[in-house]
Amino acid sequence: MEQVIPVKRKVHESDSFGQKAADGLSKWAGSWTFILSFLVFLGIWIIINIYAWISVWDPYPFILLNLILSCLAAIQAPVILMSQNRQSQKDRKKIEYDYKVNRRSEKEIENILKKLDKIEKFLRKK
Repeated sequence: MEQVIPVKRKVHESDSFGQKAADGLSKWAGSWTFILSFLVFLGIWIIINIYAWISVWDPYPFILLNLILSCLAAIQAPVILMSQNRQSQKDRKKIEYDYKVNRRSEKEIENILKKLDKIEKFLRKK
């Protein structure tokens, strides 16, 4: 009978550094901590440039800020897509594992039913 390896060990045993980094970055970039801290950063950037506490390096309409946001989006999008692809690979492996477990259980149930049939036939003969 085929050996079934626990799915968590099987899924994570071949993760490369890049795959782990993509998963971690997308988990962090999709968190409320990131969203709120980035909103605070944007607010501070705008306030400093409006009130010119420091010499204004990015006057309204904040072209440098728009460049930073565009670069951030350009970097985040592929990383999040990589993480989604990894999640679909994990899901596929989990489905394969579940199928193997179900197949094995089905074979064991068939064997039990065969044994029950033999016992029933034996009892009828008596």
